[in-house]
Amino acid sequence: MKLATVLIPAAFAASVVAEPVPGWIPSQVTISEDHKVPGDNPLYFCADPKDYIVEIDKVDLSPNPPEAGKKLKITAKGTVSETIEEGSKIHLQVKYGLITLINQEADLCETIGKADLECPLDKGDMELTKEVDLPKEIPPGTYTVLADAYTKDGDKITCLNAKVAFHR
Repeated sequence: MKLATVLIPAAFAASVVAEPVPGWIPSQVTISEDHKVPGDNPLYFCADPKDYIVEIDKVDLSPNPPEAGKKLKITAKGTVSETIEEGSKIHLQVKYGLITLINQEADLCETIGKADLECPLDKGDMELTKEVDLPKEIPPGTYTVLADAYTKDGDKITCLNAKVAFHR
């Protein structure tokens, strides 16, 4: 489940290579307790994940919540039900309170490359442990992140969102 676990942290890093999404209007992210991602994390599925290509068994973040200026360790397990190929995309949205900081589309294969993965991602069980250095310059406040990944044919790979509060 390497893919989905890096989508939220990769949202910050991927903004460098992303392009604005024409016609994709920012909306308020709705978080439902019914769709909590298993594990020690602030992640939620956008909807019932039964039809997602990536089934997430567990995601643990350390520390949780993430802290500015510290290393974030991501450990995850899951299953990919069908091969994920080149041409897959990810919509990334990052908000600081009600202000939209990022609202972009990126190449999913380039994004997961930052987590030492590459396309195609073959179907089967996957595990990931990744460490990410979070900049100490992250302004304090609450951030809402949406990562909506889909194949080149429009099939839903996964959709995750999170609310993370950074403190001084």
